[in-house]
Amino acid sequence: MSLEDSPKEECGVVGIVAPGRHVARLAYFALHALQHRGQESAGIAVADAGHVMVQRDLGLVSTVFTEPGLRGLQGDSAIGHVRYSTTGGNRWENAQPVVRNRGRAVVAVAHNGNLTNTEDLRSMVDTHGEPLLATTDSELMAAVLAAQEGSLLDAACAVMPHLVGAYSVVCLTETETVAFRDPHGVRPLVIGRLEDGWCVASETCALDQIGAAFEREVRPGEAVRITATGVESRQALPPGASRMCVFENIYFARPDTLLGGRNVWLQRQRMGAELARCAPADADLVVGLPDSGTPAAIGFARESGIPYGEAVVRNRYVGRSFIQPDQELRREGVKLKFNPLREVIEGRRLVVVDDSIVRGTTTKQVVQLLRDAGAAEVHMRISSPPVAWPCFYGIDMPDRAELIAAQHPIDEVADLTGCTSLAYLPLDALQRALETPLEGFCHACFSGDYPIPVPSGTRKLRLEREPDPARA
Repeated sequence: MSLEDSPKEECGVVGIVAPGRHVARLAYFALHALQHRGQESAGIAVADAGHVMVQRDLGLVSTVFTEPGLRGLQGDSAIGHVRYSTTGGNRWENAQPVVRNRGRAVVAVAHNGNLTNTEDLRSMVDTHGEPLLATTDSELMAAVLAAQEGSLLDAACAVMPHLVGAYSVVCLTETETVAFRDPHGVRPLVIGRLEDGWCVASETCALDQIGAAFEREVRPGEAVRITATGVESRQALPPGASRMCVFENIYFARPDTLLGGRNVWLQRQRMGAELARCAPADADLVVGLPDSGTPAAIGFARESGIPYGEAVVRNRYVGRSFIQPDQELRREGVKLKFNPLREVIEGRRLVVVDDSIVRGTTTKQVVQLLRDAGAAEVHMRISSPPVAWPCFYGIDMPDRAELIAAQHPIDEVADLTGCTSLAYLPLDALQRALETPLEGFCHACFSGDYPIPVPSGTRKLRLEREPDPARA
């Protein structure tokens, strides 16, 4: 059970081709930079001398890989993955990269996103005696890829027309490393250039980590083969209207990442400034819930003229844990993550800035925590519109019945969470902060406007064949 009530990203991916370099080590540090995108499992696959070797396990990057283990992953190319499960439970079988036999060879696949036509894909898979062990759409994708003839790039181009949903993928055989992206570009994927090779990754911060220069994004509908000397590109599908997930800008991407050529930290500051103009508050101090609310809180403070202060200390070592707190600690879960500074808070009227409210449980606990520390008033300001619709494209988000903004108007949400006042950032103000038309983003979680077909009657896509105790 997570102690957080916020949307969770599914995963991050990286692919590297650099002969003469220790590519597994490069992948390791790139995955470290992408750890925020998934903390349940991590894995690296390398290709060397006609063989593919894979190491993957449950846990953080730093616990899955050891120095001796990395030394054993030798090769000229590598792909890597960090995972948070949105389909399929938190099991070892669901850790990635996924590996499937491809004739006398193998293919390893790492996927960020979520497919919405998994039943159709199942009908395409002939396991040939190799059963599907995982419960993820990623393994289905790997199985369909493995069944194709020709090069890995040919296989990717042949499979992409059969995939519906969001996908940014890196895959590897003994001789090729390929990346491809869905025709709407819902999940990010960028290309970088090393001094002695090329790479792809979910975010530019991973390129920075390994000393790669950002070249460009993988285009929607594009498949690329990366080699030591360059990038071979094929436009496998006609690009649709760009629909990058706007929650990448609001919350998921690391603040030092560039999305669409724009710095995420500065975008989040502008969200806070827009929020101050749209929903001012008479208060003594602006507080950001660390870390995701911090840049927006700074923007709110600068625009409003209210001083910014750090009133909450975050324990950065609390997240998704395999060691569960007892029932009493679970009820007080927010205290495991945040500790208020009474000396800063007591007697003051606070503006508290956060990125989103999902079920409202964490917000209620935070408000109570601040009131217990002596806050005179707690004005919640949210740097995104109300989350009122579930996501089908790679974000772990509850069904609509569990989304507090879908069930209650704003004044009732304020009453339910106990805050003095509550305001969200309107969609038009979000567009001004992004400095990009909203038509270029997927904002279905706010508007209910899904850019990619979702099967009718589906509440929340799940591939599990049986309940998963880790998510019960």
